[in-house]
Amino acid sequence: MGNWVVNHWFSVLFLATWLGLNIFLFVHAFQSYEKADKYYYTREILGSALAWARASARCLNFNSMLILLPVCRNLLSFLRGTCSFCSHTLRKQLGHSLTFHKLVAYMICLLTAIHIIAHLFNFEHYSRSRQARDGSLAFVLSTLSHKEKGEDSWLNPLQSPNMTVEYVTLTSIAGLTGLIITVALVLMVTSAMEFIRRSYFEVFWYTHHIFIIYIIGLGIHGIGGLVRGQTEESLNESHPHRCAESFKHWNDQESHCKHPQFEGLPAESWKWILAPGVLYIFERILRFYRSQQKVVITKVVMHPSKVLELQMNKHGFSMEVGQYIFVNCPSISYLEWHPFTLTSAPEEDFFSIHIRAAGDWTENLIRAFEQQPSPIPRIEVDGPFGTVSEDVFQYEVAVLVGAGIGVTPFASILKSIWYKFRHADHNLKTQMIYFYWICRETGAFAWFNNLLASLEREMEELGKVNFLNYRLFLTGWDSNIAGHAALNFDKATDILTGLKQKTSFGRPMWDNEFSTIANAHPRSVVGVFLCGPQTLAKSLSKRCHQYSSLDPRKVQFYFNKENF
Repeated sequence: MGNWVVNHWFSVLFLATWLGLNIFLFVHAFQSYEKADKYYYTREILGSALAWARASARCLNFNSMLILLPVCRNLLSFLRGTCSFCSHTLRKQLGHSLTFHKLVAYMICLLTAIHIIAHLFNFEHYSRSRQARDGSLAFVLSTLSHKEKGEDSWLNPLQSPNMTVEYVTLTSIAGLTGLIITVALVLMVTSAMEFIRRSYFEVFWYTHHIFIIYIIGLGIHGIGGLVRGQTEESLNESHPHRCAESFKHWNDQESHCKHPQFEGLPAESWKWILAPGVLYIFERILRFYRSQQKVVITKVVMHPSKVLELQMNKHGFSMEVGQYIFVNCPSISYLEWHPFTLTSAPEEDFFSIHIRAAGDWTENLIRAFEQQPSPIPRIEVDGPFGTVSEDVFQYEVAVLVGAGIGVTPFASILKSIWYKFRHADHNLKTQMIYFYWICRETGAFAWFNNLLASLEREMEELGKVNFLNYRLFLTGWDSNIAGHAALNFDKATDILTGLKQKTSFGRPMWDNEFSTIANAHPRSVVGVFLCGPQTLAKSLSKRCHQYSSLDPRKVQFYFNKENF
């Protein structure tokens, strides 16, 4: 439990800092617009809605500054590489980048709602004060001429009682860009829902790139100065504390008060998003350059369960275990890039991926490679990029859990172990690996049967039979398969896989598995790695917390999940 507490509180501290900065910026901006003399006359028309609109805008700028950073994959890979000697807790936070990206997006949605509602109140107040005709200060301020002696002295953007809010929205820079970026935000958020992202990845991919419109629109949103405040010169001449009550006598010879002069607030959004925007542009330039380098496909293998294996070469390509790449096939789509975990080992002279049919793009790709002897489709590759699985050899004991095609990052790890043993790598810190592979159908096990069989033989020859403890679980089975397996249970190899390890039917009993591992390694640091569904992630995370000792000198489980 000790490491879970440290990880938990480190994450809590990070989130608390982020939330604290949001609260500080909101309160600071709110107080500035609620109390500053510069906005005394603006508040006379708008009331507290002014402060609500501006405070939410300040926080929107802050979060829009952050939203791109968690998806700068090269930056994250660089940080992961430079932090290779950092603690597990610190490195683990890099694996939460997409989670933070989503949290920032939710915050932007909340702040956008506050900002829009506040401005709806603002327009209502503008309209009422323009139509009041009651001689009040708000009415006088609203009727100030838009051009008086060559100076912009207006405060209310509604120039006449007949001017509508819709007209101002569609004819002003702030109104039009606000409408555009709100629509863009709604499209991006709705298309990023889990169901759409997994079932209609193309919809998610294309609509998410509307962020370009959002960023540009946000950068120019403040241009035009629709919300205004009193100029410094006017404040010195006619301070509202001295002149507000005598507004009916402004510009009278007996009065020392003149009509106040106003100016639009300077645009601020671009200052917040400029640096991360430039960083992201460099990120995209680097990724485009790498993607244009020639990729040579050296081998194509069709596995059972409609899984395509591609083995490739690319000049200067260097990888680590557990990393992933983005793949594009121009003959299918010029714009779509899909992430795939590398299944090859760093020690091999090629890199490979396994692609399962799971949507239009992957089905079209598999179909294109099945159409032989047609020319092999051209493939473009961007990457590799780091993941939490890179840290697997930092642990004394590693628990690898793959569900279906989620086994791919662990294929890379297992291959690398095979090479390390063959070359007698004495720097290997890992003492034992537990591998769990959960599949719905028997055909899936054929993907890496040869790899597991080779590992079995290698461990026997080196006298390290207990180094790799692997279990295969079949969740989609019927009585015929189970009966056939039972009849052949006494055979030396499994009837379904041909391996010495027998296939289990059903799902792992995780309490039993974790208890066994904890008892076998009472003073070890255990890294638990998952590539699978969120429901399984919650279950494993709970067990890591439950079976970690409060004593930091005893067994500690660290949970890590693959996120693309």
